[in-house]
Amino acid sequence: MESVIAALVTGVLTLIGVIVSNSRSRAVMEVKIDNLARQVEKHNCLIERTYALEQEVAVVKTEIDNMRKG
Repeated sequence: MESVIAALVTGVLTLIGVIVSNSRSRAVMEVKIDNLARQVEKHNCLIERTYALEQEVAVVKTEIDNMRKG
């Protein structure tokens, strides 16, 4: 009987340890995912700005070519 109680106590304590460990791991993973999402957003903004600058450069080049011709 004592061995059954000891096994149950050990099992419960192990289960509690696993649950706590998983919750901590999940919290760390959520923080890392949030940081990654912010980095992706910054990258996307940079790509959009680069595209806009390329469009403006194309317009300026066209205007320069027109001025040289005209």
